[in-house]
Amino acid sequence: MLKLKIQGMTCGHCVMSVKQALSAVLGVQIPVEVSLERGEAILQGDPDVKALLAAVADEGFTASLIS
Repeated sequence: MLKLKIQGMTCGHCVMSVKQALSAVLGVQIPVEVSLERGEAILQGDPDVKALLAAVADEGFTASLIS
């Protein structure tokens, strides 16, 4: 399990954008859980962490690895 801190999300549309971006990264197992309230994304699989952070950045948000 990987947990990312996501900064900049303000609404449900933001959550969907982040969820879709992370789901498209090679190695991510669907479903991806994204919480607006906690500002976090939780996902399973063996993706490249740099690819995850880049996917979130491409959507206009900032992400960092929590665990």
